[in-house]
Amino acid sequence: MEQTAMMEKSSPGRMKFVIGGLLIVAAVIYLIVSSTQASAQYFLTVDELITKGESVKGRDLRISGAVIGDSIQYDPQTLTLSFTIAAIPGDNKEIEAQGGLAEVLKQAVNDPNRARLVVSYNGPKPDLLRNEAQAIITGELGDDGVFYANELLLKCPTKYEEAVPDQAGT
Repeated sequence: MEQTAMMEKSSPGRMKFVIGGLLIVAAVIYLIVSSTQASAQYFLTVDELITKGESVKGRDLRISGAVIGDSIQYDPQTLTLSFTIAAIPGDNKEIEAQGGLAEVLKQAVNDPNRARLVVSYNGPKPDLLRNEAQAIITGELGDDGVFYANELLLKCPTKYEEAVPDQAGT
């Protein structure tokens, strides 16, 4: 009879720990989910961005395209950079099927029928910003249809094309 009385006394104490533990686990899950949703970025091609239009305005986006060299304008006084990018495929298999990244970028820049997007960026002009470079840009699409970048990464595959065979051979 003493064991039954002790079990009855310890059950409410255990129940408090179980409920407390469940509340802590629920809070941790909530924090993980809410922070993931808040920092989620949508990676889109230029074509997808233009198609989605209004539905993605104000969202944090990452896009990729081929830099059109003639469109590059830079004001060193205000550190304002603007340029236009042309649509390239988002699938690596498709890029390889079309002859590799350098060829895809060249085709995109030279094809006037490709979708294009004006990009505006405030900051120093990157050294790799040139014709046919791949731009990977993070930012937001403005109401005026301009993509306002807060992060700009550039790849210039033609710079490294000839170096690869020499490196592999040594």
